[in-house]
Amino acid sequence: MWAHLQRQGITVARCTVERLMREQGWRGVTRRKKVRTTEPDLAASRAPDLVDRRFRVPAPNMLLVADFTYVRLVTGVFVYTAFVVDAYAGRILGWECSTSKTTVFVEAAIRQAAAIRDREGHPLTGNTIHHSDAGSQYTSWRLGETLLLSGMVPSIGSVGDAYDNALAETTIGLYKTEAVRDDSPFRRGPLHRLADVELLTADWVDWFNRSRLMHRLGRKPPVEFEVDYYASLTQHPAGVR
Repeated sequence: MWAHLQRQGITVARCTVERLMREQGWRGVTRRKKVRTTEPDLAASRAPDLVDRRFRVPAPNMLLVADFTYVRLVTGVFVYTAFVVDAYAGRILGWECSTSKTTVFVEAAIRQAAAIRDREGHPLTGNTIHHSDAGSQYTSWRLGETLLLSGMVPSIGSVGDAYDNALAETTIGLYKTEAVRDDSPFRRGPLHRLADVELLTADWVDWFNRSRLMHRLGRKPPVEFEVDYYASLTQHPAGVR
């Protein structure tokens, strides 16, 4: 909050923000325990782990991470949300909501990510790593074909190890904490149907990419951090990849 006020041109001491939050009983939300959604297909051949927990990369389009999570409707039925995240700035490039956790569902998020990069003039050219867990949706031959056509190569972490896909797990944790919880500002009321989840997800992703201040990015939003990167390339053409 202190960093947000500084960016808005509102001069205030950090200790003042801390004091006001204490007096009002305000505090940051905490994450809840995640329900396991990964169902590995032990019979499927898997791509190697090309990441080995090295999620820091020096440029966009080098490494994308992917995962999906559940959202419970008021009826008790689960719907699912998949994400594709660029590891450089943590920007969410693709997302999809579905009533079933099929391969087609996660493929839609992958194609969306590739389409966004195409529109922005920074297409995936075939050497972008797509890293995921060992869920059956991500080890299918059909998904491998989608990755190839979208300009990516597959990478799979080990079974049952959240650290092997930690960046995607972190994004999902923020989504559940900031967007899905009952008192989230992104909710328009109870979640009765898939469309309700799609609306809150669209609003949260836009805010996350364009407004959420990230400490590791020097308190800049992901989109702004990427824009700064590409601007630096125009100033120093010799560094263009």
